[in-house]
Amino acid sequence: MWRMRLAHELPRYLLQGLALAGLLASARFAIAPPRPVIARASTPGPALIDRAAEGFAALFARRYLTWDSRDPEAHRLALAPFLSASMEAEAGLQPPESGEQQVQWTQVVQVREAAPDEHVYTVAAQTDTAGLLYLTVGVLRESGGALALAGYPAFVGAPVSTGAATLGHLREVEDPTLQTVVTRALRNYLDRAESELAADLAANAHVSLPGVALALQSLESLDWSPDGLSVLATVRARDERGAQYTLAYELGVRLSAGRWEISAIQMNPDT
Repeated sequence: MWRMRLAHELPRYLLQGLALAGLLASARFAIAPPRPVIARASTPGPALIDRAAEGFAALFARRYLTWDSRDPEAHRLALAPFLSASMEAEAGLQPPESGEQQVQWTQVVQVREAAPDEHVYTVAAQTDTAGLLYLTVGVLRESGGALALAGYPAFVGAPVSTGAATLGHLREVEDPTLQTVVTRALRNYLDRAESELAADLAANAHVSLPGVALALQSLESLDWSPDGLSVLATVRARDERGAQYTLAYELGVRLSAGRWEISAIQMNPDT
């Protein structure tokens, strides 16, 4: 009998159970609705430039390549702060018995990550005797934040380069009024004539004058940039000593109330 009653009542129990589960699910969605998971593209930020490590590498290169046979102890003392007990004295460099070498300037021109917290910098060093040299210097940033030499340096070749890029065909500026404004603006800009230049500048223009005054000799070419928002001017100029230059400037231009105005010259001094 109980089996008969169970078989008769089972569908009703199942229906009640499903209804209760539905009510519970509805309550759960009302209280804490599920949030869609939005896949976001991974966009790694630009690697931070470690200026301190760059300076460390450049300073080591300068001291490593500077020596004077008349004062050999000076070279040893200059390199001592960079070396560890496991490295040879003077980082393995033994200057010749005669002569001297001075480094005129150094510049980090390349960097690669050799390992976590370790970078290898390629330093260009202009010397007065051997000319332009390229030296790689490994720099390790230790757990405490201190910088340390990662090993011996190495002489390498220069980064690959080629001649100046050839510009594509540009549309020549044919508006004589714009040509006049650009020529006048560049003449005053190069001559550092700030008040005269202001007459051709837009109200919100920010311009930083060059550090040396130049006299504009001629406007060689004036073309529209590919986007048509600026013009590209090639000029000839000379300084007070008689040195002559061929220079290229990009000028932001705009037509306001029928009058051409200059909005920028070559660079933004605010950024």
